[in-house]
Amino acid sequence: MRRLIVEEPISRAAVWSRRTAVFALATAGVAIGLSRFGVDPAAALTVFGAALALALLAVLLASAAAVVIWRLGRRGAKEAAVAVALALALLADPAYLTIKALRLPAINDVTTDFVSPPSFMISAKARQARAGATLPPWSAATGALQKAAYPEVQPILVDLEPEQAYQLALRVAKDLGWRVVDSNPPNLRVDGVAQIEATDRTLLFGFVDDIAIRVRPLASQTRIDIRSVSRVGRHDFGVNARRIDRFAAAVQESMQER
Repeated sequence: MRRLIVEEPISRAAVWSRRTAVFALATAGVAIGLSRFGVDPAAALTVFGAALALALLAVLLASAAAVVIWRLGRRGAKEAAVAVALALALLADPAYLTIKALRLPAINDVTTDFVSPPSFMISAKARQARAGATLPPWSAATGALQKAAYPEVQPILVDLEPEQAYQLALRVAKDLGWRVVDSNPPNLRVDGVAQIEATDRTLLFGFVDDIAIRVRPLASQTRIDIRSVSRVGRHDFGVNARRIDRFAAAVQESMQER
């Protein structure tokens, strides 16, 4: 005798949670693509914010589906689990940045010289690379916040002639993947100071950050100062300090290899 087995219907909330999570990931991909292709950062961040809102909605739908599945025995646990996994994967990085924002000061300008930070060049190449972006003036308040949060950011002293130090800084900047915008070798008529200006991109959105490097001779050494400024946002989440740390470490490593 045959028995008719009727499967429980699938939870609609579970189905829509998965669809919403997938759409959230697609929306995040669009936001990153817009940013990488040079669309206004505010527009890209707005789209990404919509993606995060969709990810939260997916979690809520999955939670509602879990209740229905538990109480009524509906199918859809797999769909709800996939939705939660995709949504949490999208929300993980913003959550991490939120934690960092609470721990680090809200600054976007970091330098090795609090008294006289390296200035950005005013050449045509440098202005063109900045594309009209206005870099913030240095302030003592920013310096105080930086000193408390990043005490390891210090001037770089090397036992090299200014020209050698300039070439070293130029090579390290290129090795780090920075785009060198313009540079001036040591000018013997202006205290032997050399300048390098470069840009670097953030990992995910590819936002452009500006970097100024100054090479200045001292009595028996050469001092290299660097300044890194974010164009987008008032909080850099420690990106600029880490960039300077990588540069300093690469310079010291090159010195040890000489």
